[in-house]
Amino acid sequence: FINVGDLLYFRIRDDGYIKPTNNLREIPESVDLTVRAAYILQQQTNCPLGVDIYLNKLLPLGSGLGGGSSDAATTLVALNRLWQLGLTTRELLQLGLELGADVPVFINGTAAWGEGIGEQLTPIILPELWYIVLVPQCQVSTKKIFTDPGLTSHKTSITIDDFIAGAIENDCLSIVQKNYPQVAKALEWLGTKGRLTGTGSCVFAQMDSQYKAEQVVQKLPKDLSGFIAQGQNRSPLYS
Repeated sequence: FINVGDLLYFRIRDDGYIKPTNNLREIPESVDLTVRAAYILQQQTNCPLGVDIYLNKLLPLGSGLGGGSSDAATTLVALNRLWQLGLTTRELLQLGLELGADVPVFINGTAAWGEGIGEQLTPIILPELWYIVLVPQCQVSTKKIFTDPGLTSHKTSITIDDFIAGAIENDCLSIVQKNYPQVAKALEWLGTKGRLTGTGSCVFAQMDSQYKAEQVVQKLPKDLSGFIAQGQNRSPLYS
């Protein structure tokens, strides 16, 4: 997790309607994961209540930072409490998996090593380091990346011990760079420390300190934007 994220506000309705609003026109209701999360929770529990949801979208769309999945998880956790449904964490995890493979880790709220399709979580404690995150002016299509003929599914899986030892490889990196030159340019600027956020457009690099991260951000060229963030082992949802 990082200490930068979207903001969500909820207000209970007694008419059963789910009414979303947000600060971006690019998020239609049909693809808004907060709306889908509210509907699935309402339907699974036969809850008669509704909710007004306001999303202040701060993380870039299609960035690979987990903003949409985190928003869905927050909606499930918040409405479970506001609607007084009493679902267990296990039950929320099952609902979250229907919304996306990485929704469960945000419901669980602690740093974890994920296996399977996201439902097998092993707790892990990582150093809470500082990072610089660059935001190329593009949105990466996950579907486009995963259907690219150059992406192989025959790579050997790494274990949690491999990861801790530094065996970090993103099989999607070359595919994203090929299809999105803006991402390739941002990675080139970061140099050997640069990494891709999953299949998203954002790239990041570990910094030695907050001060160092702030210095690097100040040196960004005019055609690149970015921000600094600190890694956290506990989700801000539970802080």
